[in-house]
Amino acid sequence: MIITKSAREINLMKEAGRVVGLVFKRLEETIKPGMSTLDIDVIVESTMLENDCIPAEKGYYGYPASACVSVNDTLIHGIPSNKIIIREGDIVSVDIVATYKGYSADACRTYKVGTLTERANRIVDVTKEAFFEALKVVKPGAHIGDISEIVQKYVESHGYNVVREYTGHGIGAHMHEDPSIPNYGKAGTGPVLTPGMALCIEPMVLEGRKDVRVLGDGWTVKSKDGKLTAHYENTVIVTEDGYEIITMYEGEE
Repeated sequence: MIITKSAREINLMKEAGRVVGLVFKRLEETIKPGMSTLDIDVIVESTMLENDCIPAEKGYYGYPASACVSVNDTLIHGIPSNKIIIREGDIVSVDIVATYKGYSADACRTYKVGTLTERANRIVDVTKEAFFEALKVVKPGAHIGDISEIVQKYVESHGYNVVREYTGHGIGAHMHEDPSIPNYGKAGTGPVLTPGMALCIEPMVLEGRKDVRVLGDGWTVKSKDGKLTAHYENTVIVTEDGYEIITMYEGEE
């Protein structure tokens, strides 16, 4: 069941989204070679707690950290560790969920660490661009399939693949709500967008084949062929005449 949000609920989600943006701003200023992925997790958790938010990923189905930190060939759900050290040229995806007074906002950024190769630069840029291409159709009366088709076509037109096993989703009082938002599909299909819907649109892109594998920890998802991956996400509210992104900080590119 798709739950449309009241003005009160959207305002609570906006505060959670504001804090998500603060986290990303701090990370943008901080991430550098030599840090561990656990260092990133500490920044995420401390920033949320300092701003009266709960890091919702911590403890979710037993997940042990406040952020998913995924490096290079890890697509999603990388568990932060003091043994994983970020190096010059890495691409690092940080996926976070903040909860404020019972309502959540979810977003991800893939950070470029130092000087990247052309191939690493390109996959990060295309993944982010795919999100903004999809936004062009977000308005009342559009279908979820419209979003899915645009993401898939944009990504594949640049020679990449989108993951099939994991999708975007609705969000609100729960981290994951209906509808599911695949990164592949057909325009004109799926639920119709209405004002008050809250959507997590999140292109998850693989440089090589679309196949992934889950490590023995039960969480970490890597590209099966060991090639690069990238992930970009925002929480978006459907408005009367379009949309509003609630998880970007002021001035974010």
